[in-house]
Amino acid sequence: MATQEETFKSIVSHCKEYGFVFPSSEIYDGLAAVYDYGQNGVELKNNIKQYWWAAMTKLHENIVGIDAAIFMHPTTWKASGHVDAFNDPLIDNRDSKKRYRADVLIEDQIAKYDEKIDKEVQKARKRFGESFDEALYRQTNPRVVEHQQKRDALHERYQKAMNANDLDELKQIILDEGIVCPISGTRNWTDVRQFNLMFSTEMGSTAEGAMKIYLRPETAQGIFVNFLNVQKTGRMKVPFGIAQIGKAFRNEIVARQFVFRMREFEQMEMQFFVRPGTELEWFEHWKQFRLRWHKALGLGDEKYRFHDHDKLAHYANAATDIEFLMPFGFKEVEGIHSRTNFDLSQHAKYSGKKIEYFDPELNESYTPYVIETSIGVDRMFLSVMCSAYKEEQLEGGDSRVVLSLPPVLAPVKACVMPLVKKDGLPEKAREVMDLLRFDFNIQYDEKDSIGKRYRRQDAIGTPFCITIDHDTLNDECVTVRYRDTMKQDRVKISELHELIRSQVDMTDLLRKL
Repeated sequence: MATQEETFKSIVSHCKEYGFVFPSSEIYDGLAAVYDYGQNGVELKNNIKQYWWAAMTKLHENIVGIDAAIFMHPTTWKASGHVDAFNDPLIDNRDSKKRYRADVLIEDQIAKYDEKIDKEVQKARKRFGESFDEALYRQTNPRVVEHQQKRDALHERYQKAMNANDLDELKQIILDEGIVCPISGTRNWTDVRQFNLMFSTEMGSTAEGAMKIYLRPETAQGIFVNFLNVQKTGRMKVPFGIAQIGKAFRNEIVARQFVFRMREFEQMEMQFFVRPGTELEWFEHWKQFRLRWHKALGLGDEKYRFHDHDKLAHYANAATDIEFLMPFGFKEVEGIHSRTNFDLSQHAKYSGKKIEYFDPELNESYTPYVIETSIGVDRMFLSVMCSAYKEEQLEGGDSRVVLSLPPVLAPVKACVMPLVKKDGLPEKAREVMDLLRFDFNIQYDEKDSIGKRYRRQDAIGTPFCITIDHDTLNDECVTVRYRDTMKQDRVKISELHELIRSQVDMTDLLRKL
């Protein structure tokens, strides 16, 4: 059995080998934590975005979309708090010269206590079998109780330090817990410092007259500054939402884990504007809807969990993450936040413009509260790839790598293959291609043995392979081979369209929500 780390390395190399993700500007040795999506990666990514966009704007008549510019007036970021408070607490190891996020080091330590507890519980479950009472064991086993007490004490101490922004205490926790640098193995740490994550540049024709502007670190502010534009031109009534998909940029010092944490990434965000006082009901509503959206893909319900925030942003009154079980543990894929009226109030204050909504039912004006759902496209892409990647041993000692992607997200829906490159089979295969190409992304492949062609399609996650053989010319039937089961059926050419549609149509997926 491969370790989780080995599996993750295999996924990363598979992404490159099969045209999903390439290191950016690789011919110049790449650029750290920046990646390009290849021909299959961009199709998968576009399908994820389409699924999200449809779930937001098609299924909700009170949610509309926008596409705001990446560059914004610099006061936007002053108002939002990013100029003064968009920081990570960083710590360096003097021996390895590597830099880490102090909060991540401590959270990893908390996770280690959780793992120790889980190991004890698993061992006991094996020992006691069906009579095992897990709750009682967790409360009474001395080793479990000891680990739990240490974990809870660390968690409480960490939470206090983060909320108080106490950098000295964060360092002291790292020292007291004996946390070592993963590379040097030493505890030779510097002090913890804050580091602002925004990229800045200059706009203007002369150096003296240039204005310092920022690459946006999130897409949400583009929605907030357009609140009145959308509300008035769309005659929107509260509650309503504004959705957006776009690039954001963060100068992550500790960028790692492939596309999980990058310096240039893509977000899918929806800001939902509600009456003050109703925000926590809507927070609960969007938590459940967003979890349903994830689970509908069938990647495994047990791979998701909510993680409530220990440290709330000063403007939030509720926040949770949807975490997905990656090969490197449960990690945040999406955040749902109740942001109160902070953003609109701040922009009203800094711009001097009145940003309010007149509620005809209440006959009064107010600044709406906001529920935000924010999901990383790249993290979603990674969670789909990690759950789809499988190395299978087959009968007869053969093996294959298969991506069991949800068919609706698969980059290529079907591959058409003539059995041989003669006898009119390629021409017949082209006819089948022309029947299907307008509705589905279809590939054509006539090179190598049919077995090798199947393996290539398995590796990119194509749900159907359609083989044209000599019998096809007489009976108008083809052999359809299914990716996950490798079963084969004879199917009439006239029935192919409906067979593929039944598996890959996004409408059926949206109906589940």
